[in-house]
Amino acid sequence: MYNFAILLYLLGVKIAAFFQPKSKAARMVKGHQEVFSLLKEKIDPNARYLWFHAASLGEFEQGRPLIEWIRTNYPEYKILQTFFSPSGYEVRKDYKGADVVCYLPFDTPRNARRFVELAHPYMAFFIKYEFWHNYLSQLKKRNVFVYSVSSIFHPNQIFFRWYGCSYRNVLKCFTELFVQNQCSKDLLSGININNTMIVGDTRFDRVLDIYKASKQLPIVEQFKGNSMTMVAGSSWGPDEDIFIDYFNRHPEIKLIIAPHVVNDARLTEIKSKLRRTTVLYTQATDENVKQADCLIIDCYGLLSSIYRYGEIAYVGGGFGVGIHNVLEAAVYGIPVIFGPNNKKFREARHLLEAKGGFEIADAAGYDLLMNRFLKDKHFLIEAGEAAGGYVKNNSGAAQRILETIEF
Repeated sequence: MYNFAILLYLLGVKIAAFFQPKSKAARMVKGHQEVFSLLKEKIDPNARYLWFHAASLGEFEQGRPLIEWIRTNYPEYKILQTFFSPSGYEVRKDYKGADVVCYLPFDTPRNARRFVELAHPYMAFFIKYEFWHNYLSQLKKRNVFVYSVSSIFHPNQIFFRWYGCSYRNVLKCFTELFVQNQCSKDLLSGININNTMIVGDTRFDRVLDIYKASKQLPIVEQFKGNSMTMVAGSSWGPDEDIFIDYFNRHPEIKLIIAPHVVNDARLTEIKSKLRRTTVLYTQATDENVKQADCLIIDCYGLLSSIYRYGEIAYVGGGFGVGIHNVLEAAVYGIPVIFGPNNKKFREARHLLEAKGGFEIADAAGYDLLMNRFLKDKHFLIEAGEAAGGYVKNNSGAAQRILETIEF
């Protein structure tokens, strides 16, 4: 049944790729077709490879602290990094921390056998939700050490359903499952999977690494000066309707907006809502940036460093697709505001519990919260400390994993 479902999925992707040659599906099909020739060309048969697999970019970032620690401390190993989705591969195909970066073909028995034979990994690390039956079976057959990193389990997953008995065998292929919480460990114990260890989430370690490597941005420093500043990251139209209206009415604060999508239409939309002096980051100069009240970041790659310039952060997506990365803001020790669509985001829920995160349902709620932040400095500082403390207190998962594995 599993292999039949994979074949149906593969067929669907190929049909989509045929009718939409510039689509994500088409990029995936092309990338999968090139994998085996790439492995033949790039894999050194005499080297020992540590294979890291991530579905997409978010999972890659979870595994990255392990990769970079291993590169520093065990340079004798080579790193093979694979992705299933173009959203990860296209962004990180030139990642310097890996010796080989490629797609992972669909989990058919033939693909799994060919891939593992060519890659001949010494160890394998599957990040979070990656449970590929045929690949894991091939690795177990070859006595390869296999680890599940930052995995998290829920009662509604197939492993814990009455009809999931046969699929539970995939979990027996792991040497160790490094899970995020006690609930995951208990669920696995209930189906007699006991090679588990609670380590937490390596995302916190990655966020701290980004924080330590954050850039100083002279243009943003000049813009901020000594003013109280709010940084709005990954914002969408409904978010901007709320925080821009408040900003227009409160000259005592400055605003930095880093929209989730940067294009001419979105920039025009944002500027049409602003009633105070605004400058685009790519057009900012030493002169005009000091006169501006709002700085719009019209490029990618700077947001994680820009949060450092805010006293307050707003993370977008909570009125639509779901909120984006709250940890990137919280690590700087500033309170984080977001919209109501956050119920499926564990970090946001825990940040609320820690009193470092704040949910707003509408413009009125945002106004009340911002007014309190502006008037009550003690409240602002305490909320920021709670946000930063939440990140720091949950870090260390990568180190716990690395201390357990024998290289």
